[in-house]
Amino acid sequence: MAINDVERCEEHVIHEDTVRSVIGSMPDEDTLADLSELFKVFGDSTRIRILFALFEADICVCDLAETLHMTQSAVSHQLKLLRNAKLVNGRREGKQIIYYLADDHVRTIIAQGLNHIME
Repeated sequence: MAINDVERCEEHVIHEDTVRSVIGSMPDEDTLADLSELFKVFGDSTRIRILFALFEADICVCDLAETLHMTQSAVSHQLKLLRNAKLVNGRREGKQIIYYLADDHVRTIIAQGLNHIME
């Protein structure tokens, strides 16, 4: 069997019940576009490094920059993208903003991703 044949059926048969079931459970196009945008945010290693740091601890921009060997400006830019994607939040503590993962869903995504690549 040729490599290209692995991805194709040997016989063209439509399983209408399966197709109908999948179509019935498929989210609308706007939802799929939003999901695609979310995964694009995860597609940058700098943002993944920031998310992993926040997975370990709530941390301010100064400490994030030091930890990741980046400028505060570069970290702040990435944090803005992560905030816009609703993956991180910040709280003011005195003169600092402490960043943290937005919710347990983000923690689960990171943990599951790590588990997947470690298998």
